Amino acid sequence: MAQIRLKTRTAAEVRRTLTRVMNMVANGEMDNKTANTIILGCNAVLSSIRTDEQQRKIDELEGILNAIR
Repeated sequence: MAQIRLKTRTAAEVRRTLTRVMNMVANGEMDNKTANTIILGCNAVLSSIRTDEQQRKIDELEGILNAIR
C-alpha cells in the first residue's frame, strides 16, 4: 500500500481523517486491520485533544477566580 499522510492536530482534522479512512475501506483501498489501527490511534489523539482543551479551560477559570480575589 502507498504511504498516506493523515492529519490529527485538531478534532476537525481527526474527523476528516476518520472519514477518509472510512472511504478508503469502502473503496477497497485499505484493509480493515490497518483501518482499525488508525481508528484506535485517532481515538487516542482525540482523547488527548479533549484533555488539553479541558485543562486550558480550567486554567482560564482559575485565572479569572484569582483575578476576582
